[in-house]
Amino acid sequence: MSVALTYHPKLYLGDSIREKKLGKLIKKLEKKPFFSGVFLIVVSRNASDQLEILDARQLVQSYYQSHSLYVVGIAGNRDEAVELVERLAQECLKERGDCALKEYLLCQTSC
Repeated sequence: MSVALTYHPKLYLGDSIREKKLGKLIKKLEKKPFFSGVFLIVVSRNASDQLEILDARQLVQSYYQSHSLYVVGIAGNRDEAVELVERLAQECLKERGDCALKEYLLCQTSC
């Protein structure tokens, strides 16, 4: 089983995620997501939403085998994931003057 994940160049990490172990965690997410024990913040594929918080265990579902995800953040638990989204919103508001998170995050890679 392999999941197609693309990572934001400035990956936002929760306090419990150690950057020096990030490579190992990413490999686990892509090969055995059920055992990773983390939450992902991904850009929503739905036009009416901006971001989604997913328990990495959801990646074992067949839907994710055929749909790629753009990961912008990794957190150790749901509360930490919500804090990351809040941090992203504050950063976006400071930089752009709005909370168009999807546009802000995607523009960081292509603008």
